[in-house]
Amino acid sequence: MKRNAALVHLSRDHHHGLVVAQRLGRATAETADEARAAFLAFWNAEGRAHFRAEEEILLPSFARYGSATDDAVVRVLTDHVDLRRRADDLAGDPATPLQALHLLGERLSGHIRHEERTLFPLIERTLPEDALAELAAALERAHEAGGPSREGHQKRWSRS
Repeated sequence: MKRNAALVHLSRDHHHGLVVAQRLGRATAETADEARAAFLAFWNAEGRAHFRAEEEILLPSFARYGSATDDAVVRVLTDHVDLRRRADDLAGDPATPLQALHLLGERLSGHIRHEERTLFPLIERTLPEDALAELAAALERAHEAGGPSREGHQKRWSRS
């Protein structure tokens, strides 16, 4: 799906998140520790900062032109709360039950698909071109300030 340049970095993050979500969803008793470690590596290197960029930059930019209480926005924010809680639980419990890993994978995948299929098209339709350009610049600055290169981490997350 062709994405506006303003949202490209977030969509790339989503691809990485889907790889991790798939590993969680397919985890077995033998691969559970690896799936958990892959998620936590993703979360610490990229996921947490991704959520922050959406909450502090993306959604406020949308709210200048659209409704901050739009169902798509509300779902993103409530998903963020739930996924943060699940990430904290996972980080604190090395013996996380397999069912919890599968549910986290399902929730993460559903969240990403909602953003890609519903929220991002809504933003692209709602923001005028100049606002999308400003959004792109703000997200690029946040991405650059996010720390080490994310590309180096992808190999660790997607290992089979």
